[in-house]
Amino acid sequence: MELLTGHRPRTAARPGPRHLTRTDVLVMAVAGAVTVANLYFPQPLLDAIARGLRVSPHTAGLVASAAQLGYALGILFLVPLADTARLRRLTTVLLALTSGGLLLAAAAPNVPTLTLATLAVSTTTVLPQILTPVAAALAGPGRRGRVVGLVGLGLTLGSTLSRTVSGVASDAGGSWRTAYLLAAVATAALLWFVPRALPERLGTTGDRLPYRRLLASLPRLFAEHREVRESALTGAAVFAAYSVFWATLAFHLAAPRLGLGPGVAGLFGVLSLPGALLSAYAGRLSDRYGAGAVRAGALLCLALSFAVVGLGAHSLVALVVGANLLVLGTSSAQVANQARIFELDTRIAARVNTVFMLCTFGGGAVGSLTAAWLYGAYGWSATVLSAAGFTALAAVVVVGARRTAPSCGPRDRREAGTHTRVPRRERR
Repeated sequence: MELLTGHRPRTAARPGPRHLTRTDVLVMAVAGAVTVANLYFPQPLLDAIARGLRVSPHTAGLVASAAQLGYALGILFLVPLADTARLRRLTTVLLALTSGGLLLAAAAPNVPTLTLATLAVSTTTVLPQILTPVAAALAGPGRRGRVVGLVGLGLTLGSTLSRTVSGVASDAGGSWRTAYLLAAVATAALLWFVPRALPERLGTTGDRLPYRRLLASLPRLFAEHREVRESALTGAAVFAAYSVFWATLAFHLAAPRLGLGPGVAGLFGVLSLPGALLSAYAGRLSDRYGAGAVRAGALLCLALSFAVVGLGAHSLVALVVGANLLVLGTSSAQVANQARIFELDTRIAARVNTVFMLCTFGGGAVGSLTAAWLYGAYGWSATVLSAAGFTALAAVVVVGARRTAPSCGPRDRREAGTHTRVPRRERR
């Protein structure tokens, strides 16, 4: 681990980080889109994988489960390194390992090998969760929300379009392995651009902590920073509501009243692009009006979404409109939540993002499990009501946060962003 953290005895502090240019932001957004796509592009290929490797669809589904597990492990064990690591070295190692894992997956002779390769790939493809806090730290007060929004837009587009691209690549190449090879090439190409867009380090030499202390500080950051707790709980509830919809949409579309196949369900990712593109403005609005106002608007979008898909359960138009409102609300809430926690201090940006993302993914898992049970037992209406319940829970957290927040405007919060107290035990 010393290879990545570069932990050595303290020496003189280096000068401050480089200025973040538009090209740097573009590179980070593209890199985030490419690497986050590695998590989602295998999903439409599962049937082809099952047929190609002569296994059941249930067995092939282990690939998707391994991707989610690996990503959670990577967020927990690798993302905190960005607070202290040599960023260029860290990103180079992660991109090289991810590319190698994708090549191994493309050549996998059986499902166990493919599953292990997927676990390795998803663990090391956590670059999006490293680039987001790095971009926010380099942007500085006044631009932080906008930059987080642009990088977040890359992640949204990557996760949305990856399923379509992988399906096209698989059909064009005649094998599911073609999509893995394309992903390996795209990920390896980032080695030429991403390290050059980053500073050597985020913090000064005196800010570095040993790896074990980085991990040990995560629960303490959650306990000691109200902003982290509120954003993490809001993110968990919002992503739970989001997961309820997407976990049951394919089953609802296939029900007798609609009778539509998985191809139509896959198209919903493309049809919800307008909502994803509109969410790019969430960062600018957060800079101007504050994260609380953006989160309130995001929750309103979610509430409208579930009203639309509940009342128009058997209308494709209503479902598409609801999906766009859902994507817009979820993405906007995440941008606002991250912009808020990144105002705490640049020295802990990667670790507070780790806490936030772990809680968010935990909420998504709860939402998916809840949806699977409710849909099987009570149908679409019950799942929509559960999603509305998760949205209401997020609203309770946001309202409580607004009531207890210090009375200062967006400009005051931006100016205070880089001077927020860091726990004494984190100071070196």
